[in-house]
Amino acid sequence: MQYATLNNGVEMPLLGFGVYQIPADDTERAVSEALAAGYRLLDTAAAYGNEEAVGRAIKSSGIARDDLFVTTKLWVQDAPAEENTRRAFETSLTKLGLDHIDLYLMHQPYGDVYGQWRAMENLNREGRAKAIGVANFSPDRLLDLILNNEITPQVNQIETHPFFQRADDQKLMAEHGVQIQSWGGFAEGKNDLFTNPLLTEIGKEYGKSVAQVVLRWLTQRGVIAIPKSVRAERMAENFDVFDFELTDEQVTRIATLDTGGSLFFDHRDPEMVAWLAARRLDA
Repeated sequence: MQYATLNNGVEMPLLGFGVYQIPADDTERAVSEALAAGYRLLDTAAAYGNEEAVGRAIKSSGIARDDLFVTTKLWVQDAPAEENTRRAFETSLTKLGLDHIDLYLMHQPYGDVYGQWRAMENLNREGRAKAIGVANFSPDRLLDLILNNEITPQVNQIETHPFFQRADDQKLMAEHGVQIQSWGGFAEGKNDLFTNPLLTEIGKEYGKSVAQVVLRWLTQRGVIAIPKSVRAERMAENFDVFDFELTDEQVTRIATLDTGGSLFFDHRDPEMVAWLAARRLDA
């Protein structure tokens, strides 16, 4: 396994397992199989509704807590944001059955971002969240948070895949010590990703699948990836990506796939802002 060193010295695996859109009833099995395949970074969120299942899989695995890196995420909080952020953190911690979170992310750049971040800074100072960061922050929102707060986010988890490569965003983050992490690394198969001729051709050179080429491309760029699968054989395949290296020429060719835009939704779209900002979790 390869690691990224965050700006506070915490080491985070470059490749992990995500549970977005895995039904709660299937999550425990999926996470158990991922852990058996060698994954040690697990990525969930309060909004996914499956933290408890992740926690059960962790407990039954018998793997030492120090060998695991667990990420969960804070959903948008009502005022008083600082108080409610701490309450949300405690709820996630209880559901996961853990005494600390390795990485706690602000899931969306909405609501009282500053109040939420101050609470997260305090959780970090207390050692209950070993690292803190954000998700879905555009460069301007990220820079505003950095310049006006004490702790610089350790991570920004954003949509990153061959059709939306985020090279400029990654460069800005690197300049400020923020680690880029990908969600949607396979673009959920959009644009016929898994049969893309270029990625297929590159894969054949190494005896690798398109998915493996994409994951190697991400991790080789220093982008943390969290592929999701509910099939044990696919989990194992996705984890087997560190025995080859793409050439500069291949990376240049993959760069031609970049459309420069999201394949999902724009976090600056007023309708999307209104929908996400108004959504509240039951717990």
